[in-house]
Amino acid sequence: MEGNGEDEVGNVPNGFHDAEEGDCTSNGHGDNGNPCGDEGDALGRPGGRPGEVTARMPVSKFATHYKMNHKKRGIALIFNHEVFECGGLKSRAGTNEDSKNFKECLEWLGFDVHVFKDLNYVELEHQIRQAAAMDHSDHDCILIAVLSHGEMGIVYAKDTPYKPDNLWAPFTADRCPTLAGKPKMFFLQACQGDKLDGGVHLLALSRTETDGANPNTYKIPAHADFIIVHSTVKGYYSWRNTTKGSWFIQALCYELRHRALENDLLTILTYVSHRIAVDFESNVPDSPTMHRQKQIPCVMSMLTRLIQFNVPGGSLEKNSLEHDAENTKNAVTGCSSS
Repeated sequence: MEGNGEDEVGNVPNGFHDAEEGDCTSNGHGDNGNPCGDEGDALGRPGGRPGEVTARMPVSKFATHYKMNHKKRGIALIFNHEVFECGGLKSRAGTNEDSKNFKECLEWLGFDVHVFKDLNYVELEHQIRQAAAMDHSDHDCILIAVLSHGEMGIVYAKDTPYKPDNLWAPFTADRCPTLAGKPKMFFLQACQGDKLDGGVHLLALSRTETDGANPNTYKIPAHADFIIVHSTVKGYYSWRNTTKGSWFIQALCYELRHRALENDLLTILTYVSHRIAVDFESNVPDSPTMHRQKQIPCVMSMLTRLIQFNVPGGSLEKNSLEHDAENTKNAVTGCSSS
C-alpha cells in the first residue's frame, strides 16, 4: 500500500507414520519384525533410491566453519523488481536503493554480483538454472536475493507469481554437486501476507554422532547447507521506505558492513532482527491501521557449520545506514500483494 513517500504499506491418509529406528534383537530384526536400522518413509513403504551422487568434500568432516578461502567468494544474483505487469501490483518505490546498497555490500564481501531488473519468470528461471549449471568448484558459496512483492507462499516476477522453492531447488547437493557442502544463501525481501504486527510494549523490570566406517568420507543430506531468510514472517507485511529502501535490506547491509569480519552469519542475522524489531516502526499518521506497525524477519537454517566471512584488508566505513533515532521516524512503504 503505497502513499506519497510516506507510510504505505485435512485428513491424513491411512498408513502415514513417522519413519522409525527399530531396536535390534538377536535375530537382526527390530521389535516390529523389520530389519534393524532406519525404516520406511512417510507412507510406510521403501522409497526409491536414485543413483548415488558423489561430490568433492570442501572441508573436513568435523570442521566447525565452512571453507571461505577458495579462489573466489562466489556469485551473487540480485533479482530487483520495481514494476509489474500482473495482478495490478504497484511499483516498488525504494527498491533501487535496496539493490544498490546490497550490491555494494556484497561486492565489499568479495562476491561477483549480478543484478537483474524486472525479469519475467522465464528469464528469472533461466538465470537460476544457468547459475546451478555452473562449476562452483573454486567458489566459497552462492547468494541469491529477490526484492519483490509477495503473498503467502509466493513471490512475484514481473509477469507472474511463483513459489520461492523454485529459487533454491536447483542447488541441492544432488543437483549441483560443486556446491555440495558449501553455503547456499537466499534472501527474500517481499511480503508474505497482509497481516500487520502492532507490536507489544515491554515495561522495564522493577529492581525488587555416529561415524561411518571410513572417517575420511561421509554423506550429507541433499538439502543441507542452505539458509533462507525472509524479510518478514509468514502471513505478514514487509515494510519499505520509498527513499531509503526496505527495513530489512537497510538493516542487513548495516550489520554485514559492521559485523561481517567479527561474527558468523547467523549471529549477524540475530542483530538484523534486533535492529528491525527495535529501531523501525511505521509512520502513517493518516492511517491508524497502518500506523506504528512492526516487523521481524524469519530465518530458516539448514546450515551444518558456521559462515564466517573474511575480507583481507577490508575496512568498514560509516554509510547512510548509520544507526540513529531517525530510523523510527522514516516514511515507509508496505509492500502489498495488490
